[in-house]
Amino acid sequence: MDHTNHVRLLPSELTPDTLSGVTIYGPGDEKIGHVSHLHGARPNSSVVVDVGGFLSIGAKPVALPIQDLDFMRDESGVVHGVTRWTKDQLKELPEHTEESFPG
Repeated sequence: MDHTNHVRLLPSELTPDTLSGVTIYGPGDEKIGHVSHLHGARPNSSVVVDVGGFLSIGAKPVALPIQDLDFMRDESGVVHGVTRWTKDQLKELPEHTEESFPG
């Protein structure tokens, strides 16, 4: 996917309503997961990404700092995210639990 003409989201757009369910692409533009939800307040938010699985069944939730993802809109207005992390690297991260983020 060519991201050249995609518009980066403004910090004010990085909200749960905008990002929930967004597809995340890895460095080779492969689909690696979907945003489950966000934790914390900007600029220190974490994004929980469900990695792997099929239709979210068997997916592993992992938390990433929001700055590790680049969110943008494509020509059709669809929001997606891009990360330098590969699916295999994300699968090696500790599984996210709600106890990891009290509050």
